Amino acid sequence: MNDRYDAGYGSDQYELVGYDEYGQPVYRQIPAQPQQQTYDPYAGQGYGYDPYAGGGQQTAPSYDTGQQAPVHDTGRQPATPAYDPYNTGGHPAYDPYGQTAGSGRQPRVAEQTAHIPQQAGPADHFTGPQQADDERDYHTGQFAFVEQPDGDSEDVIDWLNFTENRTERREEAKRRARSRVIALAVVLALVAVGGVGYLWYAGKIPGLSSSTTKGGTTTSAAAQKRDVIVVHLHNTSGGGTSTALLVDNTTTKQGSTVLLPNSLALTDDDGTTTTLAKSVGGDGSSGTRDQLDTVLGTNIEGTWRLDTPYLQNLVELVGNIDIDTNADVPDPDAKKKGEEPLVHKGKDQTLSGKAAVAYATYRASGEAQNAQLERFGQVMQGVLRKMSSDASAATVTVQTLAQILDPSLTDKDLGSFLAKLADLAKGGDYKTALLPVQNDGTLSAETSSSVVKDILGGTAKSPTAGSAVRVSVQNATGVKDNTEKARVVLVNGGYTFLEGGSASGTQTTSKVLYADASDKENATEVAKTLGLDAKDVAKGTVGSGADVSVVLGQDYKPSSS
Repeated sequence: MNDRYDAGYGSDQYELVGYDEYGQPVYRQIPAQPQQQTYDPYAGQGYGYDPYAGGGQQTAPSYDTGQQAPVHDTGRQPATPAYDPYNTGGHPAYDPYGQTAGSGRQPRVAEQTAHIPQQAGPADHFTGPQQADDERDYHTGQFAFVEQPDGDSEDVIDWLNFTENRTERREEAKRRARSRVIALAVVLALVAVGGVGYLWYAGKIPGLSSSTTKGGTTTSAAAQKRDVIVVHLHNTSGGGTSTALLVDNTTTKQGSTVLLPNSLALTDDDGTTTTLAKSVGGDGSSGTRDQLDTVLGTNIEGTWRLDTPYLQNLVELVGNIDIDTNADVPDPDAKKKGEEPLVHKGKDQTLSGKAAVAYATYRASGEAQNAQLERFGQVMQGVLRKMSSDASAATVTVQTLAQILDPSLTDKDLGSFLAKLADLAKGGDYKTALLPVQNDGTLSAETSSSVVKDILGGTAKSPTAGSAVRVSVQNATGVKDNTEKARVVLVNGGYTFLEGGSASGTQTTSKVLYADASDKENATEVAKTLGLDAKDVAKGTVGSGADVSVVLGQDYKPSSS
């Protein structure tokens, strides 16, 4: 490599002094030698414009018809200090190669500004016509490119990498958040659909259930499916009976115990009116069941006779019962009065088999039979709450009792039925209701609506067309035997007799009442049959299940019948 560089322009010459931090060669001017007379090929062209001339002197331009470019003579200009872009305070420029700017006038040798060889110097000679701008030949070596320091470049790269990484992390976080939101929405949707499906399946959505349910009613009471059996509790030690209907409404999933007072009026096969108590003791299971079906409009599937010893065994088999008692019950085996009661009044009392029987059959002095009947209902519901909900286990319990059941009700049928009621009782879907009857043992319209229709799904059946007229008779004569005499007369006359009981007081005049206009003629015929005056016939309220109601007054004379 040559150590000297000839720029080819005038007397300016450069020599290699080293390499900069980027590996590029650095040159400096060689101090000028004493000027010698040199040949200036352009001297005859006149004065040219020299932008570097000192003192601001400007020469007049000359024009060369030979198409030669004006020449700038920089060899005669004073040295210009090197430009330092970082020197803003007017201090002498720093020369990394040991040259400093002097404070005095410097010769041309002081013009030692590093020359980048990529920049082309002025042409030595002009040998031909000037090329057009679009025909000039440029080379990459003619240009200088300023490069940033390595440290700054690394900082920029690090900043770009940091920005890019942070942006990617943000985008990734957004994607994960969207994924979580979508997953949560899907889970919530599945939960909502499953919950609505369960409520629909369980029939707990009001207005959408297909049957009568707790909270909504869409199926009529008469169209609901019910399983019903009748239970007769026989008190083998004290006498008397207590009757209840156990109802399983399979449509509404509701269990019920309907308590039937012994005064409920029933009709024998021969048309004779009797009471429930008399029917249970005289007609037996089958006859009483049929009579209840007639009066209540139900379909009783079987009869369960439960004597008090079997009730005691049943309570002990299920492990005693817990109920809220409403009276202190003395021990029936106590020899002296004033001894500790067998059953204490209070809430959540635990009763053994013996205590349960004593409480179910207890009737205090002066109490109505309905008070004792309600205690029997409490005991039955307590037994159901302790009974197994498994049909097989409940059947074993029934079989262990070793009682003789009605032929229409087998051990397996009774066990399965009690297991279903036990499940409802444990879940709180069970209630006990008393069938209210009037003083004459008949049912009122309110009774038919609240209990017979809603719980049992039946109605008191009226006689069908062509059947005997049903006549209810209430004795207000003060003579007890007049009821039986009137019954004989009406039955012989082809009427169905319904006993209406005895009035609380006596009446002077008899009454024959009918509710429908179509029964007016029948009422007139009943009055004639009993020997009463036609003026006693009037429109009024009749007992449930009867076409005509008769109130016998003191003017009734059986001998004239």
